[in-house]
Amino acid sequence: MSAPRTTRAFSAITTAAEVIDGVDLHGRRAVVTGASSGIGVETVRALATAGADVTLAVRNTDAGAQVAARLEVELPSGSGKLAVGRLDLADRSTVAAFVAAWNGPLDILVNNAGVMAPPQIVRTPDGREWQFAVNHLGHFALAAGLHPALAAANGARIVAVSSLGHLFSPVVFDDLDYRFRPYDPFTSYGQSKTANALFAVGAAHRWANDGITANALMPGNIADTSLARHMDMEQVAAVIASGDLALPPGKTVEQGAATSVLLAASPTLEGVTGRYYEDCAEATPVTERAGATAGVAPYALDPDIADRLWTVSEDLIR
Repeated sequence: MSAPRTTRAFSAITTAAEVIDGVDLHGRRAVVTGASSGIGVETVRALATAGADVTLAVRNTDAGAQVAARLEVELPSGSGKLAVGRLDLADRSTVAAFVAAWNGPLDILVNNAGVMAPPQIVRTPDGREWQFAVNHLGHFALAAGLHPALAAANGARIVAVSSLGHLFSPVVFDDLDYRFRPYDPFTSYGQSKTANALFAVGAAHRWANDGITANALMPGNIADTSLARHMDMEQVAAVIASGDLALPPGKTVEQGAATSVLLAASPTLEGVTGRYYEDCAEATPVTERAGATAGVAPYALDPDIADRLWTVSEDLIR
């Protein structure tokens, strides 16, 4: 693992367009999950602008096709091609179908899709708690299925969109699906986002010899996104008032996509793997959740926990 090389100053207010400026991705292929709204759209825009051919992996293909059509009008000449593929991360059959339909190398996989804090517990058809299943297990199965394509790219990058919300909970291996403890929307979200970061650590360790790097990130506090569509906003307000939730400064969608694009495409991060980024820089450790608006918990980067999660995840997707 090499140290990051910095050639220009990026920050919390940097946009995806600024990150991708001067980067050439012609001949590269990318997949972005959850690409029909929010930072997913801006991630696609940036990668395609640099010349990458990008597949929008979305649950609603009609919505994905509308986004692709709009972007094709807006993208500059010489941009990469756009395609749309169906992917419902809560439905393992669609993950398997997406993988089976993929042909050839894959240079960039951005695991961007996510759900956040539904007030009542939701379970997938196979009985898994919804946030853990969608945010982690679906993406884990996707990456594992696409591993041969990533290895064939000779230098592929995986980007796992995590969150500051990982501070709400480590992965609770004894009760991943809230069978025995009372359901809480925020600890559930937290363990799924911790799992995203741990996936990057696990992939970095296991797939380094395949030339694959994997890193996780916190995109920021972005108001204009569909991520919070399932949340009870009165409940959120109560948590903020209690002091259990502290929010970092707000970002635009364009700023929110910047760190994803940095990890996916910037030459300054070539060879960097198994790390956690925010505001276009590597995050600093945090050991106290109260009042924290930045940083990464040590348990989200622990290689032993990552190894345990990898083994458990393999069992759960069989």
